[in-house]
Amino acid sequence: AATGRLSSSEPNLQNIPRRTERGKLIRRAFVASPGNLLMSADYSQIELRILAHMSGDADLSASFQRNEDVHRRTASEIYGISLEEVGERQRGIAKAINFGLMYGKSAFGLAQELQIPRKEAADIIDRYFKRYAQVERFLDAQIQDARDHGYSTTLMGRRRWLHDIHSKNHAVRANAERMAMNAPIQGTAADLMKVAMIHLDDALHSGGYRSKLIVQVHDEVLLDCPNDEVPEVQKLVCSKLEHAMKLNVPLLVNSGTGQNLMEL
Repeated sequence: AATGRLSSSEPNLQNIPRRTERGKLIRRAFVASPGNLLMSADYSQIELRILAHMSGDADLSASFQRNEDVHRRTASEIYGISLEEVGERQRGIAKAINFGLMYGKSAFGLAQELQIPRKEAADIIDRYFKRYAQVERFLDAQIQDARDHGYSTTLMGRRRWLHDIHSKNHAVRANAERMAMNAPIQGTAADLMKVAMIHLDDALHSGGYRSKLIVQVHDEVLLDCPNDEVPEVQKLVCSKLEHAMKLNVPLLVNSGTGQNLMEL
């Protein structure tokens, strides 16, 4: 894909439904080899962690370094209340902001997503950027860099060309600006995953393991593992993913096993 993420087709193993009843039935059809278990390992909030690193925002970085619930912390900051006072609605709003602003979501878009008045959405965004000022400066800088050079760059130096960044059509230009904000973050996450997969594959081969890396889905890898290798390989997978790139915030990986995709 343009951001550097891998994609698949025939079948598209990266887009198997998860939440619908039909989706659950479909996921049960993907099973481990006889005598094996499927193992998944996925990065926790990887794009937010990359944003914290690339922006250098001290408050956002501190939340990850303290292993806090970053959405609860964000809600606490923008509403001026303690962590204990944060309700689920406030956490949900903070989560929408944390993820949405990386994609250039406007007050109008946030208001639509959260079913709140546009003015309330604008006020929330203003409070967010006052608290995380370095994030705003970073996102603005990505747009300016794209205007100056015609492309955005990941942390590892891979470029995504944005030919519409100077378009006279406002909608087309605005879309390119949103890409300029997100591509360095999502693209760095894609680069990180590729590095992690290379290190993991090397370790599996050099260690003589029978476990196989079978598919990668954005921030997650899936392996087919013999039962007797599961404990050791699970530690190996988490270690290789968590140490694939050095950031100023820790990388965290969640892992699980199951007989089929539905159980993961």
